[in-house]
Amino acid sequence: MEGVVYVNGSFVPAHEASVSIYDHGFLYGDGVFEGIRAYNGRVFRLDAHIDRLYDSAKAIMLEIPLSKQEMKESILQTLRKNNLRNAYIRPIVTRGIGDLGLDPRKCPKPNVFIITQEWGAMYGDLYDKGLTAITVSVRRNPPEALPPNIKSLNYLNNILAKIEANVKGGDEAIFLDVRGCVSEGSGDNIFVVKRGHIITPPTLNNLKGITREAAIEIAERLDIPIKEADVGLFDLYTADEVFVTGTAAEIAPIVKIDGRDVGSGKPGKVTRLLMAEFRKLTESEGTPIYD
Repeated sequence: MEGVVYVNGSFVPAHEASVSIYDHGFLYGDGVFEGIRAYNGRVFRLDAHIDRLYDSAKAIMLEIPLSKQEMKESILQTLRKNNLRNAYIRPIVTRGIGDLGLDPRKCPKPNVFIITQEWGAMYGDLYDKGLTAITVSVRRNPPEALPPNIKSLNYLNNILAKIEANVKGGDEAIFLDVRGCVSEGSGDNIFVVKRGHIITPPTLNNLKGITREAAIEIAERLDIPIKEADVGLFDLYTADEVFVTGTAAEIAPIVKIDGRDVGSGKPGKVTRLLMAEFRKLTESEGTPIYD
């Protein structure tokens, strides 16, 4: 059964949802979005995702034509319209219709879309086996050019990384920044485990991930030492464990990087513990979709 999509306050069949070819979101990637998950009738950390969406919009001087509360309710309404309990949610705000010039002042009215759909395990059986990762030659956008913390519609940097990983046979790409420090994956944050301690790069050069934050909270609750610090290739190659976090990916183990086994070449005990605890968290926390 075909679902419906929220389009500027209305609900339309998914195949009818469209955007003008003059929308600057289409022409230039001028807009912002979020990726959110619902588990068993509850939306995980909805308020945090909405805050990040509005922060991204503020950073590019895009005025979202809904209050945060209205956006929240619109997301829940879209889930209800589609009768979903376990779903991936994609709110999108584009700059709106303008002309072929770059000037955003020519776009008087932003467009708001909300897509919801069924979603399972992104990496299938690789959560048990572990992912293979490739460090890619393309560098993460530097903060002084395009801050990675703006979750914008311009994802070409990420796509180039994914293309390179695909060509080289990796399940995931690992970005370095312009200094040669580890940044993040093509769509997720990265963590290194060494001698029972967890290290993750600071978020100046990567997205402030909601799942990343949850993983840090879990580690702190379990008294697992964890800190933010620069991470280099040497740290990846000599790690006992490596894992990535993201809304779509959840928490996933990396067992091989650039042809080198990570630790034993199998998902490690710290990673497996965090995966299990994160699963418990998503089962117990969230904004109810249905009363």
